[in-house]
Amino acid sequence: MSTKVGLRPFVPAAIAAAVLAACGGSGGGDGETAALNAKPAYLGAISEASYDGASNDLLTAGLGATGMAAAVPPAFADPLKPTAAELRRTAIHTNYRAMLDMTAAGGYGTLYGPNVDAQGKVTAGEGKVAGTEYIAFADDGTGRKNVTLMVQVPASFNPAKPCMITATTSGSRGVYGGISTGEWGLKRGCAVAYSDKGTGGAPHDLQNDTVPLIDGTRTTATAAGKSAAFNAGLTATELAAFNTATPNRFAFKHAHSGQNSEKDWGTTTLQAVEFGYYVLNQRYGNTNAAGQRLKTLTPANTIVIASSISNGGGAAIAAAEQDTQGLISGVAVSEPALELPANPGVTVRRGSTDLAVTGKTLVDFTTYANLYQACASLAPSVSTSPFAAAYAAGFASAGLPIAPNRCAALKTAGLLSASTTATQAEEALQKLRDYGWEPESNDLHASLAAFEVAPAVAVTFANSLSRSSVKDHLCGFSYAAASAVGAVIPLAPAALPGMFATGNGVPPAGGIQLINNQGKLGPARDFLSVSDSGVLDWNTPGALCLRNLVTGSDAAAKKLQAGLDETRRNGNLRGKPTVIVHGRADALLPVSHTSRPYAALNKKVEGAASKLSYVEVANAQHFDSFIGLPTVLPGYDTRYVPLHVYLNHALDAVYEHLANGKALPASQVVRTVPRGGTPGSAPAITAANVPALAMTPAAANAIAITAGAISIPD
Repeated sequence: MSTKVGLRPFVPAAIAAAVLAACGGSGGGDGETAALNAKPAYLGAISEASYDGASNDLLTAGLGATGMAAAVPPAFADPLKPTAAELRRTAIHTNYRAMLDMTAAGGYGTLYGPNVDAQGKVTAGEGKVAGTEYIAFADDGTGRKNVTLMVQVPASFNPAKPCMITATTSGSRGVYGGISTGEWGLKRGCAVAYSDKGTGGAPHDLQNDTVPLIDGTRTTATAAGKSAAFNAGLTATELAAFNTATPNRFAFKHAHSGQNSEKDWGTTTLQAVEFGYYVLNQRYGNTNAAGQRLKTLTPANTIVIASSISNGGGAAIAAAEQDTQGLISGVAVSEPALELPANPGVTVRRGSTDLAVTGKTLVDFTTYANLYQACASLAPSVSTSPFAAAYAAGFASAGLPIAPNRCAALKTAGLLSASTTATQAEEALQKLRDYGWEPESNDLHASLAAFEVAPAVAVTFANSLSRSSVKDHLCGFSYAAASAVGAVIPLAPAALPGMFATGNGVPPAGGIQLINNQGKLGPARDFLSVSDSGVLDWNTPGALCLRNLVTGSDAAAKKLQAGLDETRRNGNLRGKPTVIVHGRADALLPVSHTSRPYAALNKKVEGAASKLSYVEVANAQHFDSFIGLPTVLPGYDTRYVPLHVYLNHALDAVYEHLANGKALPASQVVRTVPRGGTPGSAPAITAANVPALAMTPAAANAIAITAGAISIPD
């Protein structure tokens, strides 16, 4: 049978049952000619743990829907030495909540959540999922990669109707960072294949030379050896010199592995799938006369959907493009990070206007945001947006005029021309729009600036793409704890032991801050550092340095640009049925730099063979979890709907297409309905706020994709 069976209606369950009739017993017939099930050479030792679905489980670590709704997980018995089981529980709790609006009014427990079953029915249960979890490193033998792979197999997995999804971690998180995507698969009885894609929340503590292990517990770098989840790779001499010059610093895997891990995100996602097949065949495969397990579950009889969100969604797309073995049947992703070719040759039109700037890479538009967002957030036109007033109070006060000083510094650098802070801020906001942000993103800039999103992402990706070592202090940046006034201090003792579970891998996080080593008054927290000009301007020199790495021609810039070229996608999904969903207002991964031009590129490359549907969701943005912070970010709740609902719809659609031959929904804009009301106390969401995908959208909602061009209705 062709390995491309996933591109047409799936093998009927009855046939699959016949094929697998001898599962677990001695095989005969076709089973005797199947290949032996062999452990992939790149996999290290595999740990295996089974969970009963009561005291502990795959989805909620025993917390259930109620425990996941709690603001904090159960405390560690010993905060200075949490156990592997405690770290796993906290990692699941933290990462699940980091992806979703966890408020009942926002949809948790009614539209999604552990207690909502695969058919969308709200149940009275806690939604715990019994099953077995397998974890191993993927490595080349050096111990330098040590990408964490994980496969969860629910007890409800049916070898007569096998399925698997990927849930590669989003952002820079550890392996449990994709758990909110994995939930869909676990509820369906599908295995879930996870990869941390060479990132993770736990750092190398350089001062004390301790490192994380695969389970999040910590030990000395010497004791860990090649078993460290991450070691910054400094020699003893280099480490001593580093600590003398810059004490109390930390290295993070995404930034400082020296691997340019993004170039391998597709590969490690495919490795997670291969790990999944190995595990499933060890459990359910036929055996030959010698009792050896055979490759009974294969791409010919197993549905595999590559999925996830954000960077994990980008990894799923990369995996589909690189899938020469036909391991993946289809793709369903949300808000994917997609690095387009340098000259994709595509056109993006919204309404009657062709957009001038599209298809830029993440490091490009993020370093651009890092320059202008802090100033743009003071624009009078966005003064009523979420967190704008608090932003102005915190970053534009008479005593700490950091954001106005950034505006002035941009004018001094020749990047703005207006004369007052207000007009400079409006000019900066317009520059963001002109560079590809949708007008709907305007209201998001203040909160993202306040949370230091652009500098955090820019520093991480600049280091990673240029394969910089932590000792390089790229553009003068490092990571350390800081005092209230910004001075570098030792990290609180209880912060590091649990960071595998609580960190997101891209500081500021977990008490570790972004540090400007080159402040005029000495190293200090980035936004509290004094520039050479003698003012607090949010480290404009550092932001300009990061931007030059993208646009410049010096050796450092060429190094980053070479690494970036290794991460670009080609648009060829190999005919796999695919649904991409993306929020129109996304200010972190703007649609005109990511999903829109990618859809046009895919059609240009695949032509009539393309099976990609693109769904753009109005009133949706990148961080569903921000909607669930009504006391911190009032106004998200009144303006935005959860995009997670549409990832679930996309997975449903691709599964139904593969399993039952149902057509995919056409490309479309979904006109959601904001909850409205008073910011901070919006009325509860209902299904009416988040309408289902239309199989054939109305003309006013239809997205037209032709070879190299996409047209989006207003």
